[in-house]
Amino acid sequence: MLVTVAQAADGLKYEVRIDAPGEVRELLEQNLDLMRFRGNDRMDREQLQRLVRVAPEQIRTLVATDGYYSPQVSAQLDRETGTPLVTVKVTPGEPVRVGEVDLELQGPAAATDQQALKAAWPLKKGAVFRQGDWEAAKRATLRSVVQTRYPRAQLVDSQATVDPEAHLANLRVAIDSGPEMRFGELRIEGLKRYPASVISNLNQIHPGDYYSEAALQSYQSRLQDTGYFASVEVSADMSAILNEQLDAAAMTPEQNAAAPMAPLPLLVRVVENKRKNVSAGIGYSTNTGNRASLTYDDLSVFGLRMKSALTLETKKQTASSNFYFPVTPEGYNDSIGASFERSDISGEVTSVASVAGKRTWGTPLLERSLTLELLTETKTIGGIPSSQSKSLPLTYGVTWRKLDNLLFPTKGYALNAQLGGALLPVLTDEAFVRAYLRGVAYLPLGVSSNAIFRGEAGALASRDKNGVPAVYLFRAGGDQSVRGYAYQELGVPLDGAITGGRYLATASAEYQYWFKPQYGAAVFYDAGNAGDTVSALHPKSGYGVGARWKSPVGPINVDVAYGHAVHKYRLHFSLGFTF
Repeated sequence: MLVTVAQAADGLKYEVRIDAPGEVRELLEQNLDLMRFRGNDRMDREQLQRLVRVAPEQIRTLVATDGYYSPQVSAQLDRETGTPLVTVKVTPGEPVRVGEVDLELQGPAAATDQQALKAAWPLKKGAVFRQGDWEAAKRATLRSVVQTRYPRAQLVDSQATVDPEAHLANLRVAIDSGPEMRFGELRIEGLKRYPASVISNLNQIHPGDYYSEAALQSYQSRLQDTGYFASVEVSADMSAILNEQLDAAAMTPEQNAAAPMAPLPLLVRVVENKRKNVSAGIGYSTNTGNRASLTYDDLSVFGLRMKSALTLETKKQTASSNFYFPVTPEGYNDSIGASFERSDISGEVTSVASVAGKRTWGTPLLERSLTLELLTETKTIGGIPSSQSKSLPLTYGVTWRKLDNLLFPTKGYALNAQLGGALLPVLTDEAFVRAYLRGVAYLPLGVSSNAIFRGEAGALASRDKNGVPAVYLFRAGGDQSVRGYAYQELGVPLDGAITGGRYLATASAEYQYWFKPQYGAAVFYDAGNAGDTVSALHPKSGYGVGARWKSPVGPINVDVAYGHAVHKYRLHFSLGFTF
């Protein structure tokens, strides 16, 4: 039941009372003229009487779109004096349901795809016949044909025959697939600064492949991810079909039937990014303190893409420069780079200089990498004299992702595994083997809540730990580890400092409740530790509450955690999904 009063400045004020089932009432509230013209300053009693007279016919038209073709409708204007009252009553009756469905696929696709098309038809027999669902079903069915092999498919017949007495709607849809199309040669427009290999190497569509919208979208996504382009449009050049149609008009029917269909050129239009870009920023991390950063990118240095960065934080200072080769035709992403990092964390001061070469390949669902790194490290711990070490480790990594959304996941899992080490006595002070595994799982618990489970484990084998670079040892604590503790606060105590250990194990359980689509709250429990032996991994626990916001750049998490072992509260802030 709805009663509303129009708030007109000069026009006639009136009330509307709608007596109808919930879905029908919402439909009338949004579309009925009696509702839409409330507050009109030109409204008078004569206009109101006209709206009341035409309301029943308008209501029948509206509810028919929702599947009700035999409603009982009345609209009555009451109160000759005072505020007029319009009473609308609607009894929808029995809805019309889908009866027989005649779905016909004409053209070359008929022999192979007709049965599959019928099986996928979304508006099944017995479903309530709603106009919106009927239109959506036709669009979806046509699109399923257009997306693969038959981009010229057209809807040639569409009928819905409604029998109000039998409460049935018999449907007929006919689609002409048109000719089967294949891709042709690659054409590039808009490329000026960068080599054509940046585009051609990422092309996995070969001349002669069947037309596929999914293939076009995948290629476009790969090009957008390169960083070279402000915008990318990948399409099949349909102008080739127009030219062929003009030629066909001059042929005899026999010549036209025998002529093969020309392939569709693969057209890539790009708008290039500026070659050089400089940016600066300031911020704060609850892990490493105050931060100032400066980055410089150049998209064409000897044909390579360069990214350089200088980051100054309270606990860590880093300078790096990396060069990225164009992606190879086989899909390999190769890079080389150098970096220097100094850190002062939990009493351990390290300075590390490194050069590295890395190869990555795969997809966002299964990504692999191989990294060879040469590094030298100077380390100072408490009152112990400084020590130096060098190492040449090789590491293989693989990441599996099976998530419903890569930016805001709510269901699925991600898993990262690394295995590597420095086994040969070449530029290496201490041989070692290292394994590391971490994962996160998302479990939906309802429309507005979900659970998140995190875990990580690591192990290192070497004869002497002292010659192994600190970056390959394990510590725990911080925003993405055990909350309630400082960044890498959990490890092996040594002369008043905390150092890395041979083993690591952490786990976390979190419950999130979203009281609005963009805003939520969380409670969590974390536990874990690092040590030189498995028996030394006495778990240190942290627990607390947090706030969540789905920002445009990813989830923002603000947590207050209590570290049980240190008896302190700590604020943690993190941005984004870290897998």
